[in-house]
Amino acid sequence: MGGIEPQSRWQASAFLAAGSSSFSDFLAAAAPDLLPAKAGSAGTGVMAGQDLPHGTTIVAAVCDGGVVMAGDRRATAGNMISQRDIEKVFRSDEFSCVGISGVAGIGIEVARLFQVELEHYEKLEGRSLSLEGKANRLAGIVRSNLGAAMQGLVAVPLLAGFDEEVGLGRIFSYDVAGGRYEEQRFFSIGSGSVFARGALKKLYRDGMPAGDVVLACMHALYDAADDDSATGGPDLPRRIYPVIATVTDDGFRRLSEEEAGRYAQAVVTERMRVPDGPSAPMEQLES
Repeated sequence: MGGIEPQSRWQASAFLAAGSSSFSDFLAAAAPDLLPAKAGSAGTGVMAGQDLPHGTTIVAAVCDGGVVMAGDRRATAGNMISQRDIEKVFRSDEFSCVGISGVAGIGIEVARLFQVELEHYEKLEGRSLSLEGKANRLAGIVRSNLGAAMQGLVAVPLLAGFDEEVGLGRIFSYDVAGGRYEEQRFFSIGSGSVFARGALKKLYRDGMPAGDVVLACMHALYDAADDDSATGGPDLPRRIYPVIATVTDDGFRRLSEEEAGRYAQAVVTERMRVPDGPSAPMEQLES
């Protein structure tokens, strides 16, 4: 029959069994070969993993009333630029978003599976997961990729969202084994993360409005691109700008290309005047 997968791929018994609200558990029973972890089961070596397209850098920072996440657009394979406009920041659901770093193909599949996981839970339970629950579910998905990660196919996410229970933005990072860590104020992942976090240390202040945090994140990505060849800065001639998203009590919102372009142009104009970017003000010691 047209449009129906062969039974050898989908185990019919999984559709009839009483299962949990986890789509990952269902997929493991019905079609385990579709899980991201199976990508590394064919004996792929570490060197092959290094030759695959990798994505960096993601930054996230809490703003007044929510959180901002931004990601550069460059993917590299070894010392080559494999793609200039890859997207690494995705909507998870109405009140969360996820950014990915590492092997691009694995990371994108993790993000897609997480999206379906949250939608599946909401359809079965009639309500959405808490942000804490979403962070735990994503940890399980990352942990399921551990076998592939040990072969060099490493991909780690960064989760940010608006916690409806406390009315604040929150950020969660992960290690390759699925360890989950809540970060305070701001965080960054990827090869340019150390430079991006250094920039945010200078520019970030508690209680900043979303627009100011977006500008600070854009400066952070610019600094990362300035020192890390795997991170791409704003590409004004090609009109390729970082992907920027905000999550507030109004929900997830991705900035349009025009809006992102205005922030990018403002940063580039500032760097033409001050190449090293804005400096943090220093308090004067009393004499």
